[in-house]
Amino acid sequence: MEQLRLILIAGLALVGVLLYQAWQEATLPAQAATPATASPFDAAPEVPTPGPAPTVAAGDAPPAVPQPVEPEATGPASVAASDEEDAGSVWVQTDVYEARISLRGADLKEVRLREHRRSAEDDSPPLALLNDSRRRFFVAQSGIVSAEGASPLHTSVWEYQGPKRVSLADGGEQLPLRFTWRDASGREVQRTYHFARGSYEIEVSQTLVNQGEAEWVASPYWRYVRNADGGNGDVPFVATFTGVGMYALDDGSYRFRKHDLDDLGDEPVTLSQPGGWTAMMEHYFLAAIIPPAQEQNNLYARPSKIADFLTEYVAEPVRVAAGARAEHAVRLYLGPKLQNELGAVSPGLELTIDYGLLTPISEPLFWVMDKFHDLTGNWGWSIILVTLLVKGLFFKLSEAQYRSMARMKKFAPRIQQLKERYADDRQRLHQAMMDLYQKEGFNPLAGCWPMLVQFPVFIALYWVLLESVELRHADFVLWLDDLSSPDPFFVLPVLFGASMFLQQKLSGQAMTMEPMQQKIMNIMPIALTVFFAFFPSGLVLYWFVSNLIGILQQWIITRRMEAAEGG
Repeated sequence: MEQLRLILIAGLALVGVLLYQAWQEATLPAQAATPATASPFDAAPEVPTPGPAPTVAAGDAPPAVPQPVEPEATGPASVAASDEEDAGSVWVQTDVYEARISLRGADLKEVRLREHRRSAEDDSPPLALLNDSRRRFFVAQSGIVSAEGASPLHTSVWEYQGPKRVSLADGGEQLPLRFTWRDASGREVQRTYHFARGSYEIEVSQTLVNQGEAEWVASPYWRYVRNADGGNGDVPFVATFTGVGMYALDDGSYRFRKHDLDDLGDEPVTLSQPGGWTAMMEHYFLAAIIPPAQEQNNLYARPSKIADFLTEYVAEPVRVAAGARAEHAVRLYLGPKLQNELGAVSPGLELTIDYGLLTPISEPLFWVMDKFHDLTGNWGWSIILVTLLVKGLFFKLSEAQYRSMARMKKFAPRIQQLKERYADDRQRLHQAMMDLYQKEGFNPLAGCWPMLVQFPVFIALYWVLLESVELRHADFVLWLDDLSSPDPFFVLPVLFGASMFLQQKLSGQAMTMEPMQQKIMNIMPIALTVFFAFFPSGLVLYWFVSNLIGILQQWIITRRMEAAEGG
């Protein structure tokens, strides 16, 4: 009976935690927007400027951010087709990237992550985080909008002088690529991409040169546009988040906010604040726009006319006097959610690795697991060592739990006799059992509390194993070549089910249960085996090893109690 209670309590606790996580995501309020400049890409009237902006010439405050003078493209297919046909592209290779910059917009239209493959097969190509294909459209777009109209948008064609394929792989630490746009009025923009060895961070600097006769008021913008298809790295049968993440200023402090793509149609996001950032997030990977921290920045997330959704950053207007120039720069992060690196890229970016409510427990667990990986060089062995460590820390609690089970097993024959004696009177049966427990000084619920205390740690470890990109395509032994995917031959789920069945038999609690309860207990290992067959093998490995340690603990404690009573 107690074992059934433990399983039901554990199951209900797990469901409760997952429901709370889902409720948080569904009801988390969007950041309240201060009066802000409307996105320059919406068909809406001009609104006032949201505050002071950097200037390069004396004069009055800059006017409102203007509307674009060119229409947006009608869809992903037309955008993708026009890139190569009308403009051409430049391919860039570093030790972590293969990237394509289209001369239409001078934008990143494809970014492949060389250290992350599309699948676990050895011959699998690099994973494409950005991609302008019809099936999975996800690209960067940028430009400069101006009230005067003569400015480059994401549909404008830029000039590039240099080879169409450049590589950092052969040597050097930096790789700058410069693109130029100019018009007949004497306005010019020089955009330079700075790629660095070993870095998923790309700095993009722009120089606005005004050689015309009139002042030039311009607002640079950067954005990511994508369709609603699932992201890279989705785990089968496990719900993961795909949407927009923002670092938003709220009551004087910055907070991480998540916005599901499906909610943006009804609740578009508009922020105007100093600093912060916005990112398109998916399981394991993200594409972030990091504006200058010291400037007033306008951040948006909304449905898109080009694809399904977009998130963008629009800078405050900059006034460039005739004969003057202005500098502007942003940083882009395009890559995996590396837990030891994101915090150094920008404050708050590490929060995109979302462990939810149990983050204070999950972060130290990953730190320990990472140290074990440094020691073993294998994430599978690291999971096993973390499991051993967690079980060791809770040894005393587990000992109390298994002692309770062992004592329950001892009382099983006497409880069975009571059931037979009071088969037709459940009230008297309950009272007789309570009298027995009181006489023997035994609390049948004593074994539940140790498990409840341990359960938050087990759930926290679940989120660590689920959220860690480090485990994606990490092999272990023999057939297990991807700890983030289900076991292809179902060996681990079957072993887990067998270990659970053995635990039940070793506890001997079935003899104290009603026939229906016994049937439920017998079905549980089979049901969980089927359930775990679709879970990432790293998670199943953890639960299987945890069961094996529990079986060993239970066997040792039972033998000790039997020896003590025999003595």
